[in-house]
Order: sequence, then structure tokens, then C-alpha cells
Amino acid sequence: MENTIDRQTKKHPPGLYLLFMTEMWERFSYYGMRAILVLYLTKSLIEGGLAMDQGTALMLYGFFTGAVYFTPLIGGFLADRFLGQRLAITIGGITMALGNIALFANQSFTAVYIGLGLIIIGNGFFKPNISTIVGELYGPTDKRRDAAFTIFYMGINTGGFFAPLVIGAITDKWFAVNLGNNLIEYGYKYGFLASAIGMIIGQILFNTLSNRYLGDIGKKPLGKAQVSSSGIVEKQKLTKKEKNRTKVIFILAAFVVFFWAGFEQAGGALSIYTDKFIDRSVFGWEVPTAWFQSVNPLFIILLAPLVSMLWVKLSNSKRGDLPVPTKMGIGMILLGVGFMVLLLAVMQTGSDENNILTKANIMFIIFTYFFHTVGELFLSPVGLSFVSKYAPIKFASLLMAVWMASSFVANIVAGQLGAFTSKLGYFEVFAVIGAAVIVLGFVLISLSKKLVKMLGDDNEDETTVKTN
Repeated sequence: MENTIDRQTKKHPPGLYLLFMTEMWERFSYYGMRAILVLYLTKSLIEGGLAMDQGTALMLYGFFTGAVYFTPLIGGFLADRFLGQRLAITIGGITMALGNIALFANQSFTAVYIGLGLIIIGNGFFKPNISTIVGELYGPTDKRRDAAFTIFYMGINTGGFFAPLVIGAITDKWFAVNLGNNLIEYGYKYGFLASAIGMIIGQILFNTLSNRYLGDIGKKPLGKAQVSSSGIVEKQKLTKKEKNRTKVIFILAAFVVFFWAGFEQAGGALSIYTDKFIDRSVFGWEVPTAWFQSVNPLFIILLAPLVSMLWVKLSNSKRGDLPVPTKMGIGMILLGVGFMVLLLAVMQTGSDENNILTKANIMFIIFTYFFHTVGELFLSPVGLSFVSKYAPIKFASLLMAVWMASSFVANIVAGQLGAFTSKLGYFEVFAVIGAAVIVLGFVLISLSKKLVKMLGDDNEDETTVKTN
């Protein structure tokens, strides 16, 4: 057995970078499809869309982006008890590729529901299990854990950065047809095909290299009931400490709902606002709306190394690192600040797309995404690291899925809020979201000490560290 301290002084294991690449291609597939989904649903038939009502499209988008975070509850449970993480990831990847192929194959509402349904199911198997494997690469007291998840998060956002650029170019430039009279038939179906190809590439990498770089990690279900020497199935009860830690995970997940409800406006209401109210002309060239979905992941790629260095520096300082609830509270406040910046743009443009007196400067939306991104870095990768560290090992994937399920509720709420923008106006909706997350961020910071106390002393777990 390798000494825990020795492990902490080494560089990150190569398995982290395999998972980085696998997640990068999966996110390329997901964010590429997501970047054009609302546009595909709302554009007219002659423009290559389905001519769906804007409010209905935003609610469907909200249900879809929410459901992809609900099914991990099922996928995480099946992986813990029966499949193991590695097999679950493979099932998920194949299913998501088939979903995008369905969207490519037929332009109809039936194909939309089948395709989105397959992506929802596939994501349930894929999403919680790859994050759990990242956590299994490190012992529970390993100081590199937060930094590792920040690096892993860069993989998510590298795929998220390139996807809208490539898919946007495919749909708006390479496969678009100019019909004359300012009408363009967009190549949305080819965008879905590119998303499918990205998913397939990631799955090939994972399945061909995982034995070499992951060893036996993720092959066996961790939560399977143990059988004693007498043949009796032993029930696995949670200790008092494990119960308290599970409670903290649920409490933090409740706060995270409000963060993601605001953040996920990016692919819905923010996308439509950008399309109609933001001056997208740069040196006489109009930036495709889908490309703005790359602003957030670009900032992630640029800022994640700096935030990762900050966590390492703080953890090695005399005062120690900031508590996770404090980091997350700061993240929520920064999200709210981003919405306050956006309100300045809405004050110029108004909310009536039929009566736009002036369009807002492109920098408003860029600064909004900047604050949202910094807030995300303070909350999301840290949250993944937190759950992988404190979740009882027999329920590791399931509790990771519970964490992600907060995004299920958040995205449903986000879709409803986005739909309200056509009734109440962008200013009113964005102001409510911004103010709410700022207040809740301060509330979470105030609860930080109590939540940390509930977690117990990390050093008590040092003797239970297992290496693979």
C-alpha cells in the first residue's frame, strides 16, 4: 500500500488526463447540440428550424437540460450496485451518440423527442460516474483534490469552448444556404451530426486507454452488498459521521439549485437576448449567436489554472484553504453581479423585440459571462471535489448524482424563468435572479462554520485510505 503523504507530493496521475479528454469530447457533443437547440426549435421551417413558439421552446429546453441531471440518479445507483463506473460510462456514451444521430436523421418533432430522450438517458449513465472516477484517483486527505477537479473542469470547458465555434460555423456558415431576401436556411442537422461524431471519438479514447491509465478503478460496483463467510448478505449501514456528511451534501445541493437556475439562462433566454438585442457586428462581420456559448468555457480555460493555483496556495498557507461553503457562497454572489451588469444593457434596449431603438454593446454580454464564469469556478468544480471526498464510498456515484440532480430542478426553473421574459420582460426577470442569488450567497457564507463542523475531522479518515 502506497503512503498517502507520498501520493500527495507527486504530480497528478495520468488517468486524470484520460478522463479530461473523455469528458472534453462528451461536452463537445453536449454543448454543441445545446448551442443550436433553441435556435433550431424556434427558427422557421424555411430557415431549417421547426417554427416552435419561443415560450414553448424555452420550456422544452429547460425540461431537457434539467432531465439530463435527473437521470444520473438512476445511472449512479445502477453503477454503484450492478455495473461499475466504467461500463456505465460506455453505455452512456453510445446512447448519447445515438440521440444526436436521431436529431440529424429527421427534421421533425418526433425526432426531437426521441433524440433528446436518448441523450437524457445516456447522460444519466455517463455524467456521475466519470466524476466519481476522478475522485477515486485521490485519497480523502489528498490536498491535490480540488486542484484535480479544477483541471478536470477545464476538460469540460475545452469541449464547451470549441463546440459552439465548430457547430456554429457548420450551421451558420459551412452548410447554410442563402435563399435570398435576407433568408438563410441553416444547417442545423449537420450540427447534430458533428455532435454525434464528437461523442464517438471520446468513447473510443476511453475504451482503448482506460485499462492502461486507470487500472481497475471503476470496474467493480462499489456499493454492492457484501457477503459474509457464512453466506449472509451484510447490510451496509452509514455511520453517524457519514450521515452528517450526507446531510451537508443535500444542504449545499439545495443552494446550488438557485445558482444553476440563473446560470443556465445562458443557453435559453440569454441566447435569445443576444440574438435579438446585442450588436454582434465586429469589424463589419456578424458573430454567429451560437459562438457566444464559447465565451464562458473560454474564460474557464483561461481562469481555471489561476483558480487552481489559488486553492493550492491557500491550502498550504497557515490559515488554510477557504471552507467549501464559503467558496460556493462567493460563487453565487459573483453570478448575481453578472446579472447586474446585464441589467445595464437591458435598460438601453428594452425587452420588445419589435421595437428595438438601439442594440447593446457586445461587451455587456461578455462581462456578464466573465462574472458568471468566475462564480462557476468558485462553485462547481469545488462542489464535485467536495462530494467525491465526503460521500460514503458505498453510495459514491449515487450521491454524485444527487448533487447533479440539483441541476435538474434548476434547469426546470430556468426554463420557466426564461419563458417569463416574453411576458414580464428581461429586466424584471434578470433583476429577480441576480438579487436572489446574491442574498443566498451571503446566507451560505453565514452557515459555513456550522456546515464545516458537521463534516467532522478529515484526519480521522487517514487510516482508511485505499490505493488502487
